[in-house]
Amino acid sequence: MRNSLPLFTLALASLLTVGQSWAHGGAANSHADKHRISADQEEFGRQGDPKKVSRTIDISMHDNMRYNHSKITVRQGETLRIVLLNKGKIMHELVLGTEQKLKEHAEVMKKFPNMEHDSPYMAHVPPSKKQEIIWEFNKPGEFMFGCLIPGHFEAGMVGRVTVLPGKP
Repeated sequence: MRNSLPLFTLALASLLTVGQSWAHGGAANSHADKHRISADQEEFGRQGDPKKVSRTIDISMHDNMRYNHSKITVRQGETLRIVLLNKGKIMHELVLGTEQKLKEHAEVMKKFPNMEHDSPYMAHVPPSKKQEIIWEFNKPGEFMFGCLIPGHFEAGMVGRVTVLPGKP
């Protein structure tokens, strides 16, 4: 039992350092926080201003571990409203990120499947419910989205986002 304490302390410290980057959206946020736009810059963009949305993409989530769209192409600087509808009978989510970050997060989710969600690039959607992400893709590149609930990502519940440089 004595040897377990250092391991527990190390595990707890690891979780605390992961903090915001692995937090998922919803319950802990106050009403005022939901309307505040984060200034945090990610490798794949930043939270978008709802007043600057250039288009809306509807993505449905299914229990066959697929999204109805697996490829999205946007222009650098474009702000999307991504409306997510869970058409399944189990929980699904959509998390935007780099391939490396999504794989890392999927591994953490296997160990801690009930993590809270509160980052603007994540939406945890119960069955038959709808949520949205408003995201500004301000950096060109190839990015991903996926459902990081244990087993879903590995089963192929992923997609790609291509951000083309500059305005047309």
